[in-house]
Amino acid sequence: MRTIKIAGLLLIAAIVSVSAQRNEIKIAKSSIIWTGNKIGGSHTGEIKIKEGYFDIKKNEVIGGNVVIDMNSMTNTDLSSDASKQRLIGHLKSDDFFGVEKYPSASFTINKSSKLKNGKATVSGTLSIKGKTEPITFDIEKKGSVYTTQLKVDRSKFDVRFGSKSFFANIGDKAIDDIFILDIQIAL
Repeated sequence: MRTIKIAGLLLIAAIVSVSAQRNEIKIAKSSIIWTGNKIGGSHTGEIKIKEGYFDIKKNEVIGGNVVIDMNSMTNTDLSSDASKQRLIGHLKSDDFFGVEKYPSASFTINKSSKLKNGKATVSGTLSIKGKTEPITFDIEKKGSVYTTQLKVDRSKFDVRFGSKSFFANIGDKAIDDIFILDIQIAL
């Protein structure tokens, strides 16, 4: 009887050790910096993570989800409050991200390579404005913090304003289709 109890405890311990551990994102210690480029300049700002988690098994990210609060978008490069409000208002409008209808964006992790020298490749889906596209990128882990830089093609998510992909004769009013997200996620 004692042997059965010990075997049962070992089985439970083995199951627990091979299953993934859910790690909630520490929102206050995480950040997303966005950069949008246009002819003759760029704009930068911040956007907040609303919630999320990574599932980790044997020090490898095997799943997860990150929800981004599109209403939290700010601008950090303009000096005038009126200019900041005008830019952010336009980015939140239907011309860009349609935040009233789509208040959040999300990234779902489907798989990851094993960490090698603190780096891995992650694959999943990115959802913006009700459109979902596959995305793959590299991450770096230092302690419990993961960092990456995503280069996102906004034309895939129907973000059309000022895009040469949709408007051929836009000339020097063009805004790059690629926007950059510098992401730091603390667990």
